Amino acid sequence: MGLSRKKVCVVTGTRAEFGLLRPVMALLKKDSAFDLQVIASAMHLVPEFGLTYREIEAAGFDIDAKVEMLIAGDTPAAAAKSMGIGTMGFADAFSRLEPDMIMLLGDRFEALAAASTATVMGIPIIHLVGGDVTEGAFDDAIRHAITKMSHLHFVASKESGGRVRQMGEEPFRVHVVGDPGLDGLRQMTLIGRKALERDIGFRFRHKNLVVTFHPATLDRIPSTKQFATVLDALDSLGPDFGLIFTKPNADPQGRALIVMLDAFVRDHPNSAAFVSLGQRRYLSVMAQCDAVVGNSSSGLLEAPSLGIPTINIGSRQNGRLKAKTVYDCSVDKAGIVRALRKALSGRIGKVDNPHGDGHTAPRIIRILKKVRDPKSLLRKSFHNLNRSLV
Repeated sequence: MGLSRKKVCVVTGTRAEFGLLRPVMALLKKDSAFDLQVIASAMHLVPEFGLTYREIEAAGFDIDAKVEMLIAGDTPAAAAKSMGIGTMGFADAFSRLEPDMIMLLGDRFEALAAASTATVMGIPIIHLVGGDVTEGAFDDAIRHAITKMSHLHFVASKESGGRVRQMGEEPFRVHVVGDPGLDGLRQMTLIGRKALERDIGFRFRHKNLVVTFHPATLDRIPSTKQFATVLDALDSLGPDFGLIFTKPNADPQGRALIVMLDAFVRDHPNSAAFVSLGQRRYLSVMAQCDAVVGNSSSGLLEAPSLGIPTINIGSRQNGRLKAKTVYDCSVDKAGIVRALRKALSGRIGKVDNPHGDGHTAPRIIRILKKVRDPKSLLRKSFHNLNRSLV
């Protein structure tokens, strides 16, 4: 291919994932070595989840294809059927766009549909933040499956890189670069408190919490029962705590959690719920709050860099690297309140974020520019770490 521009197709399906991908997308768009293509899919295209494809366009990116795939339903079967629809949509999009490589981040089921399609169509896959562990959700298996289908791995930590190599990936394919989500935080000018109150229509209280609770898809205890416990714990804090909720993802039982959340907010004037705040507003809200509560990865990724403690509830993020500002607790009312009191009573000094330093995107671009022929990445060999097996 020589020095011709490489078409890199970024596939995104959720608001949070786009926020993490955005710094890399911005550099791909700016660099003359690449032609950036963007596919918006899944939650981005559903009114129920805020039609967040508009956030992609507002950030200055053209959307080259939209892959509608989510079907109505709140069950594992609905998610599985959505993957099938997504596979057909991605096949059409990839056939039309003819990318040289596709870029995926993380562990969502729509990313698995895109990876499976690209594998069969012989398109090299760039995978971001593989090798992480989230033992409480089926996302863990999806992430590792995408790793085995991918050809370049940009991981957040040495530990994650070690897991990817342990899965037989050749060392030259694995690059420890940090999490790109911290690039966006480092570059961002956050919104001040008064302006933010006007923007989101919420009055901050003396103490404030930002809360996100996603379904823990591998737990035997239903996510609805777990969320009821979380809401009960938050209710016990009283009206002096401001509660700002962001709604859960389109996972099984996610819609049922939204119904519960809407009912809670109607009865609690000290609370508000948002389908999507957008990355800048969300991080600005986080910076104004006293703690992050729930089981979202943002409590582990961005919150430590803002010096905000996180109450990480339940098993969804089990196995993830965690800064000292992350307080784990079980799905237990007394335990949640106890962890929250402990987090709010301590003084937070300098925090080392194990997920990176906010300079990930330039590292990724430098490595991608060295790829002369993406097709040459397709043929993979299994790299045995245990030589006695060879």
